[in-house]
Amino acid sequence: MTESDEALVKRAQTDRAAFGELYQRYAARIYNYIYYRTYSSTDAEDLTEKVFFQALNHLPSYRWRGVPFGAWLLTIAHNVVANWHRDRARHKTVPLNGDVHFENESAFPTESAEELIQVRRAIASLSPERQHLILLKFGEGMSNAEIGRIMGRSEGAIKGLLHRVLKSLRQTLEPKGNE
Repeated sequence: MTESDEALVKRAQTDRAAFGELYQRYAARIYNYIYYRTYSSTDAEDLTEKVFFQALNHLPSYRWRGVPFGAWLLTIAHNVVANWHRDRARHKTVPLNGDVHFENESAFPTESAEELIQVRRAIASLSPERQHLILLKFGEGMSNAEIGRIMGRSEGAIKGLLHRVLKSLRQTLEPKGNE
C-alpha cells in the first residue's frame, strides 16, 4: 500500500530523503505541465528542476490544507513558467511539434494534424492565466473545483472563465467564410 501524500509530506519535512518519493510521484506530471507551457524539452527539464528545488526549500513551511500536494507543485510550476516567460521578454516564437498531447484532445475536435497545430497555436496566443486554465482542465483533466482551488477562484468563476476562453478559441479557429 502506498503512503498518502499527506503522510509522505510530513515525513519529508524532517527526512529529506523522503522528498525523493514525492519527486518520483510528481516529476512527470510537472514536466508535462511545463512542457505544455514552453514547448521545449530542454527548458521543461530545467524548469522542472527549479520547481522541485523551490518545493524542497519551502517544504518545512508547507501546511496541509486539504488541497493535494500536486496542486501546490502546479502552483509553483505556474509561477516558475510565468517568470521564465517574463525573462524571455515576450518571445512569441512557439515551436509546435507533434510531441504535445492533451489528455482530452477530444475537447478540441479536429480532423487533421494541421487543425490540431492551429488549436495549439491559438492556445499559445492566450494570456498565461488562460493557458494555465486550459492546461489544468485538458492537460491535467482537473475538475473546475480543483482548478478553482489552485487559481484562487470559485468553481463558478472557473466555469465562466472556461466558457469564455473556449468561446474565444472557437471564434479564433472558425473559418472566415467562403472566399
